[in-house]
Amino acid sequence: MIAEIIAAGSEMLTPHRQDTNSLFLTAQLNDLGVEVAFKTIVGDNLEHLTGAARTALSRADIVIFSGGLGPTEDDLTREAVASTLGISLRRDPTILASLYKRFAARQMVMPPNNAKQADVLEGAVILTNSNGSAPGQMIDTIVGDYRKLVILLPGPPREIKPLFEEVVKPLLEATLPSRSLARRILRMALIPESHVDARTSPIYNEYADVQTTILAGHGEIQLHFTSAKATLLEAQARVDELAGRIEAEMEDAIFSSQGESLEEVVLLMLEMRHLTLSVAESCTGGLLAQRLTAVPNSSRAFVGGAVVYTPELKMVFADVPREMVEMHGAVSPEVARALAEGIRARTGSSLGISITGLAGPGGGPPGPDAEKPVGRVYIGLANGRDTHIKELNLTGDRDYIRWWSSQHALEFLRLNLHR
Repeated sequence: MIAEIIAAGSEMLTPHRQDTNSLFLTAQLNDLGVEVAFKTIVGDNLEHLTGAARTALSRADIVIFSGGLGPTEDDLTREAVASTLGISLRRDPTILASLYKRFAARQMVMPPNNAKQADVLEGAVILTNSNGSAPGQMIDTIVGDYRKLVILLPGPPREIKPLFEEVVKPLLEATLPSRSLARRILRMALIPESHVDARTSPIYNEYADVQTTILAGHGEIQLHFTSAKATLLEAQARVDELAGRIEAEMEDAIFSSQGESLEEVVLLMLEMRHLTLSVAESCTGGLLAQRLTAVPNSSRAFVGGAVVYTPELKMVFADVPREMVEMHGAVSPEVARALAEGIRARTGSSLGISITGLAGPGGGPPGPDAEKPVGRVYIGLANGRDTHIKELNLTGDRDYIRWWSSQHALEFLRLNLHR
């Protein structure tokens, strides 16, 4: 079964408000083995809402509306669904009485327009909303030759979440056929999306019952596998079989087979090898350390380090010789080597890693770095025996160069630990 979520509200078509309810509803539906195939945001316009409802009912088995159940003139979800299904709205006396009681408890007179919150679709099941004035509704109906479930829910997150978990989900569990959804995520760093797809598509195209999605961004590629079966065991077996074949094809390029981040994997590898790490960062300004320390319990492997932005601090905190900076420039393989070795020695860690480069937008200062291009970055990795250097020539804006430098540093470290 597939579902569509329709978020009603003109405010979500502005830069000032986001539809977060659909993320919550998607997770809940996935738990029931239901795939969310479409999400739509519609403004407070009866014609547009009716059109969206008609389209959703033509292609989805379950259609869930969030929002548009309030008392004002622009709350039109009930009217749109009634029009689409060709049924009437009736004013429920029990709901109406509860609305009057709700206002009386607050020593307020209920405005006449609040009465529309008691309008219920003919044949709908009323979903009691314990956290707000607008009840939800669910109608089990036939459209054409197909059974459809249409669910109307309030928009405020503090109302929709408990209402779905406590009322709607048990109803769906009792109504829907038993289905379980299994997922796997494989993650790779610094590989072009087209290269990954060229190597993996001949494999995943063999699995018609597993949905494969490729996501690219922030210096990594993610392969998401999803399968719905009668039992979780069956579904998990299918995604695991496909993931296993992809892992065999991509080998060491995959840094995570269960969805872990690159920094999580690096810290786990360090801990398993009883190694510790320190960092000396220049152009990334502590970004690498921030990514590592965002992982809980990172102190088991990460010692710390220093942001050595100026040549003077490179000398003070990592013992980089002044003449080395003057001769080769701060952005050089020599300084990257000295930084990695120096921070390792200063902190007593097993490994030291350094990043020094030009993130832009301007070029280097007068001296040896003046002619070096923006995006030139050097990474050093020292282990007490050898020091490895990696040169990068990145393109993009300042934030892009800084992020990709940290990503390259983590992947450089991972591959060295993997050897």
